[in-house]
Amino acid sequence: MKKLYFLVYFLFPFLAFAQNADSTWFVNNYIKKEVTIPMRDGVKLFTSVYQPTDQSEKHPILITRTPYSCAPYGKNFRPYWRSFMMRYLKEGYIIVIQDIRGRWMSEGTFEVVRPFNPNKKTNKDIDEASDTYDTIDWLVKNLDNNNGKVGVSGISFPGFYATEAALSGHPALKAVSPQAPVTDRFFGDDDHHNGVLFLIDAFGFHVGYGFSQPHPRPTTQPAKTFDIPGMDNYAYYLKMGALPNFTKVTGDSLAFWSNMMNHPNLDAWWRERDARSGIKNVKPAMLVVGGLFDAEDGYGTWNTYQALVKQSPATSSKLVIGPWYHGQWASKDGTHLGNIEFGSNTADWYQNNIEIPFFNYYLKGKGSLDSISKATIFFSGENKWRKFKEWPSADVVSTPIYLEQNGKLSFEPVKAAEPTADTYVSDPAKPVPYTEKVHFNRTREYMTDDQRFAARRPDVLVYATDTLTNDITLAGPLVADLMVSISNTDADFVVKLIDVLPLDTKNNPTIKYPMAEYQMLVRGDIMRGRYRNSFSNPEPFVPGKPTQVKFTLPDVAHTFKKGHRIMVQIQSTWFPLADRNPQQFIDIYHAKDSDFIKETINIYHDQSKLILPVLK
Repeated sequence: MKKLYFLVYFLFPFLAFAQNADSTWFVNNYIKKEVTIPMRDGVKLFTSVYQPTDQSEKHPILITRTPYSCAPYGKNFRPYWRSFMMRYLKEGYIIVIQDIRGRWMSEGTFEVVRPFNPNKKTNKDIDEASDTYDTIDWLVKNLDNNNGKVGVSGISFPGFYATEAALSGHPALKAVSPQAPVTDRFFGDDDHHNGVLFLIDAFGFHVGYGFSQPHPRPTTQPAKTFDIPGMDNYAYYLKMGALPNFTKVTGDSLAFWSNMMNHPNLDAWWRERDARSGIKNVKPAMLVVGGLFDAEDGYGTWNTYQALVKQSPATSSKLVIGPWYHGQWASKDGTHLGNIEFGSNTADWYQNNIEIPFFNYYLKGKGSLDSISKATIFFSGENKWRKFKEWPSADVVSTPIYLEQNGKLSFEPVKAAEPTADTYVSDPAKPVPYTEKVHFNRTREYMTDDQRFAARRPDVLVYATDTLTNDITLAGPLVADLMVSISNTDADFVVKLIDVLPLDTKNNPTIKYPMAEYQMLVRGDIMRGRYRNSFSNPEPFVPGKPTQVKFTLPDVAHTFKKGHRIMVQIQSTWFPLADRNPQQFIDIYHAKDSDFIKETINIYHDQSKLILPVLK
């Protein structure tokens, strides 16, 4: 930290001056109020309000509702001058940030994902939508000099609360932007992917970070956290073993963790916590934002938008996807992720050309949205923004690419006289790591990491095309369609789509990494085989019987350039990103350490393929 201060104040004095000038302007042109806003059931929510002193015009209100604290509490200002939020301040917005029910200084009981209640009948029937309605109603009636127009925005969990805000029905709410919104924690956000527990994120967040710890009364102090020892997450999580060993650490205090352990399959408990269930007849304009390489809530972005299109077709909904990690669009640097560069500051472009014009238009009646398409998507590989009238585009052609013998990947199946397969042994005691480096916190860069480390393992199958003679652009969801047989009764299947760079690729001097034949992860995901036919009613495999495992991966927006190769890797562990499968059809959440066994897995050629969304 001292080194950072030295760089800011001595090597970059102009930046330090700009921050000082902006912070001084903020304090001189805004006043801060802390209020407690009563909800319909009597619970009071702590809210910080930053209001312009300018009385020459009436000002719109922009709200963020958060479980992460609206600190600092007291007279000090939130350091908005360090982010692009300063542009909203210069536009004269009233900025409101609120501790949600049961968190920090707000009263009430916190629930990790409070279900939406479409049938409220009494004042005791509350949800996040009703809390937003009551908040907006109080603000427009009690804040001086507001113009009666309200917007809500938020990233990640605040993105979930933004989605719920859109369901509130308050007439003053004109525009909402759910950004990387937590949406469905069973299928693809944070805790699970296709029913597979994302171990390092779920345990690290709910237990290590202490997010799910109860706040029995209003407090400015953070919840108790669990000190996870060591600096090597692979070693730590492997040593911990089966999931009951993790549950012992949580004790009886973490209701959400306990519920996850007791709801292994898709059921009513999960369905009512799917934020898409309430997305119907949405009134405010919607701007859904997310990252191609968001390791946390990429699923929520794509699928919140699709729910709006399908379930609320009259709503003005727009989608923006950039080449970003979780929340990178709100940062000052959108030029690269890990070793992959994007050719420009994509975050700055988005802020100036999409988000601020969106809220200005709906909340201030300023400017035009004519230049903002229904879907604005950045394509990695070619480093280019593209605009679409719909997503996925009608110009996409579903194109199979087949796994062949000798590690070949082909657009034309090669039929053999007898079925052939590639075989590997999956050993839960030696799972495939999700990234090469030794580290503790889950990285965000793994989403574009070099996969050569995995390609060298005997329990990872590798298939690649010849060098491409033309560009191939993918735009939409990717489908894995595998024909497999296994020696036990259950298995996981990880499918990774990879862009292999040419041998003559030069190293960028700012990134000290060998880029020649770099294997860039474009998209990867995992499927628990027991759910191949139903996520609600899992089925065991019959040992040795060829069985289809077909699943959809998140959307891709990537161009494989001429001279590159397309690669596919298949494996059965991805650790400790995903929890280990005992490779037996048993309750994984209550398995014993002794239940984890080796397994032989066959992937059949020709019948196994990826279905690519090729943009014509």
